[in-house]
Amino acid sequence: MKRGRLPLTALRSFEAAGRLLSFSRAAEELFVSQAAISRQIRELESLIGRPLFERRHRRVILTEPGQALLDQLTVSFDDIDRRLSQIIAEQEQSLLRVSVEPAFAGALLIPRLNLFRERHPEIDVAVDSNTRLVEFRSHEAEIAIRYATAATSWPRTEAKHLIDVSLTPVLTPALLAAGPPLSSPADLRHFTLLHDENRDGWAQWFHAVGLPDLALQRGPIYADAALVMQAAKLGHGVALGDQVMEGDDLRLGNFIRPFDMEVAYGAYWLVAPSFNRLRRAAKAFSDWVEAEFAATVFKPKLPVRRASSRSGR
Repeated sequence: MKRGRLPLTALRSFEAAGRLLSFSRAAEELFVSQAAISRQIRELESLIGRPLFERRHRRVILTEPGQALLDQLTVSFDDIDRRLSQIIAEQEQSLLRVSVEPAFAGALLIPRLNLFRERHPEIDVAVDSNTRLVEFRSHEAEIAIRYATAATSWPRTEAKHLIDVSLTPVLTPALLAAGPPLSSPADLRHFTLLHDENRDGWAQWFHAVGLPDLALQRGPIYADAALVMQAAKLGHGVALGDQVMEGDDLRLGNFIRPFDMEVAYGAYWLVAPSFNRLRRAAKAFSDWVEAEFAATVFKPKLPVRRASSRSGR
């Protein structure tokens, strides 16, 4: 088919509907009616002579040719979007948008960001602190720092390892002194446990230390790890912390590690659509982050404070 006859509007409507697997959500994304999306897709199916979707009750499923077309369109549209963004960004080369998980931003990135600015004073970093999935489209971040258990957690992206996460219980000295005796992990049953998004972290930790019966321990659930640590600092309960993430608070005595038991629990990753295609500012930030955190995990282990009885605190 000649380029001049490509049904670009229909292709854009199909790509949004296929990526979201929803005609209504595609309509919202493109600011058109659902009827317009349906009409464009019917015209595209008529043009190629094959169905692109299986219409089922309240949902649609891509057919084999539909999936093949979607795979090509998504990559092509993303490439076009990135190229346009790079052209626009050339007018404001100094601004770099970075999306960072709140816990990582507050504990590790912001305290070091002045070092990047000293090295690259011509680059201003705009930090978007959130946990949502970034698709790296127009007006979004060029690079992200995300937590996951594997590097393949984000579609159509590349990921570079930054730091591993190892969880260990932490609490304030005041809570340790005021609470029941905490001489072994089994004693945690008498404390309020603070959870991040779900209860998987504590469940994995209890399984690892041989206490699977405590895996369903109750407690409040917060949207992200930063809120969990804020609640822990207020003495609301015991949180699962990381020696790197909570290193300063542990060294300053704001938190105490009652047990020398850590459980590996994923890692933080530097994520981008393609590291080889980053513009200069994003490449400089990527290289700096990798170098800055390469040695972060090689810090000495922090002390453990144990107390077997109330009088001993």
